[in-house]
Amino acid sequence: MIGIIEYGMGNLRSVRNALVFLGVQPVIVSNRAEIDSCDALILPGVGAFGDGMDVLRERGLIDVLAEEVLGKKKPFLGLCLGMQLLASKGFEFGEHDGLGWIPGAVTRMETAIGGERYRIPHIGWNDVRLRPGSGFYKGFAASASFYFVHSYVLVPDDRAVVSGTFEYGREYVASIEHGNIWATQFHPEKSHRNGLGILKNWIERWSLC
Repeated sequence: MIGIIEYGMGNLRSVRNALVFLGVQPVIVSNRAEIDSCDALILPGVGAFGDGMDVLRERGLIDVLAEEVLGKKKPFLGLCLGMQLLASKGFEFGEHDGLGWIPGAVTRMETAIGGERYRIPHIGWNDVRLRPGSGFYKGFAASASFYFVHSYVLVPDDRAVVSGTFEYGREYVASIEHGNIWATQFHPEKSHRNGLGILKNWIERWSLC
């Protein structure tokens, strides 16, 4: 059973609808008992890094998630803010501690590169270059387009976790894969056929259907 974590920061309906379309019946979870009953977890998210961490802390979910994902090695999928919160630190409206599962920092995208101006937030479709052998992109060509809405990006200390990158004036990280922890900066639930494709790959990789 796949649990979608409700912490007041995510577009749960779109994520749930995408999974249902793929033949999976996820559940919405928000406390220790519900999370413990799941075989895999999805952390969606829209909003600011500090706010997201504050809500997880207030609801007592930080230790619970660490036990389930780091301790029990349950498959985990982070989406947008849910990917950023994996970092050690976030620098959106100040400095904030993250979950620390993926060493690195979340920093603001650049607005001026090589004399060109880039509008932030970055909203819309962008091609993603895929790492060969990535589990997310099994069956895809060398690149595919996905839908983004964000102003900040994860910069991991170890580039080996990066499974996809995109260009917006310079190269940024689009997705990561590290053991049972997978995440995307883009929104697969809003990325039509390509988004459904990577969700399907995640489900099949961990035999969640």
